[in-house]
Amino acid sequence: MRIIFLLISLVLLTGFALPPKDSEVLVFTKTAGYRHKSITVGVETLKELGAENGFNITHTENAELFNYKTLKRFDLVIFLNTTGDVLDSEQEQAFEKYINKGGSFMGVHAATDTEFEWPWFNKLVGAYFLDHPDKSTAIIKRIIRSHPSTAHLPNQWKHYDEWYNFKSINKSTNVLLMLDETSYQGGKNGAFHPIAWYHEFDGGRSFYTGLGHTIESYNDQKFRKHLLGGIFYCLNR
Repeated sequence: MRIIFLLISLVLLTGFALPPKDSEVLVFTKTAGYRHKSITVGVETLKELGAENGFNITHTENAELFNYKTLKRFDLVIFLNTTGDVLDSEQEQAFEKYINKGGSFMGVHAATDTEFEWPWFNKLVGAYFLDHPDKSTAIIKRIIRSHPSTAHLPNQWKHYDEWYNFKSINKSTNVLLMLDETSYQGGKNGAFHPIAWYHEFDGGRSFYTGLGHTIESYNDQKFRKHLLGGIFYCLNR
């Protein structure tokens, strides 16, 4: 107690601020369908970004952590290549409450291939996965330049990945990046083919990127900065 009193006194007398508390981020990678080989490197990438930028990563595949008492400890929940039905009805209600109370959500790649029977999640994540062609190089058009996830990118970015076609797209999101379907084979969304977006939804923040299928993408500095910018948006930095 004496140490705490001395620290508080020092702050009041000198005007020095105590260092800010690191943000807490929960990374959820449970799969009930296809399992991406890139999950392991994706988790390690997020841990590296956290160590470099002042947020702590807790990784889990345990859906029992989706109770409000546990979730409220986290500033952000990331669904990293989750697939299928990964939460039961009580866990879904707890997650909705977490967002309602100002929590943040970030989805990476197969997060849109998750919870197809949960309409609220469809609105939160922003779309549902339809299908995809073979992996290829495509041109990504930058739509919004000022967002922390896109500020470092060129207006046209050539990138190799697995390109999702989407259904049930939430048109209320702010589209950050758009796929140019003339630059690759197999696109089904036409001229409006968003591949990364953000929005405020039901009390919280949400960010999604369709990139992140391949192991190699997590070593791409542009993609790593794209992920980091999405995290910064969700943490309101």
